[in-house]
Amino acid sequence: MDFKKVVIIGAGAVGSYMLWGLSNKDNLELSVVASGKRKERIEAEGICINDKLYKPAVKTPEEAFGADLVIVAVKYNALPAAVLDIKEIVDDHSVVISLMNGVDSEDVIAAEIGEEHIVPALIKVASERKQNRIYFDPESTIGVVYGEKDGKSSERTGALARLFEGTGLHYRETDVIFSEIWSKFRLNVGNNLPQAMLGVGVGAYGDSEHVAAIREGLVKELDAIAKAKGIDLSLADSSSTRGSKVLKRARYSTLQDLDAKRHTEVDMFSGALMRMGKELGIPTPYNEFTFHMIKAIEEKNDGSFDYS
Repeated sequence: MDFKKVVIIGAGAVGSYMLWGLSNKDNLELSVVASGKRKERIEAEGICINDKLYKPAVKTPEEAFGADLVIVAVKYNALPAAVLDIKEIVDDHSVVISLMNGVDSEDVIAAEIGEEHIVPALIKVASERKQNRIYFDPESTIGVVYGEKDGKSSERTGALARLFEGTGLHYRETDVIFSEIWSKFRLNVGNNLPQAMLGVGVGAYGDSEHVAAIREGLVKELDAIAKAKGIDLSLADSSSTRGSKVLKRARYSTLQDLDAKRHTEVDMFSGALMRMGKELGIPTPYNEFTFHMIKAIEEKNDGSFDYS
């Protein structure tokens, strides 16, 4: 098995990292999936990554049918629409990896196409969007982590390693993928959300005991839910307990969304923990406050409180 026909759904920060790396691969049919005006825009303007312009092939879901590998790299609120595209693309042999934040995107996709198509995965890349340009440091980026549900190497994980080899992408296979996914989720909840509410750089976690306390409260609730679900976070690789190296001024994706007056992925973070906490009978007061606070900031950005 080898992946020769690869498509990327979502050409934002994560999708751009994958496009950057896989564009270096010989004998690969690589394309970005888009339709309508978005397809026209990407074809006309390209995608600027680390000050280099990329002009990828752009295919509609129908044109991408039968892809060997589908890389899903959309924002959480775009997942329902992306699932419709995925259903049009996959055939019996297609493999899907979801490089989204959170812990339930595989479940959402599997409900529509069947879990047999999915190799669970995650990605860690600290990127920054400036207008229509994406920037990241390839050397400090931790990259893609993937593994089969049963923890065993397979033809599919071997094919992923061969695909990523020599591309500049950082990658590794793991035999504890769900511990890895939850460890990354833990980082996102603890690191993304407090700074987003405050509108400050990540240096605040080390410079303020109060910001650190908010992070600790959010993470303790997550840890209790993970334990109740049988997820052993201690099994994850040591690299999973930290993000990619960034400067103190760095603003992670949730704050970048608020800065740009976009809606965030807080439904996937605190929203998901609230739902799971309710199912398991575990209180989540820190996450409930954070969820409503970020939703209120979104409303403010939308102009809902403009009483002039």
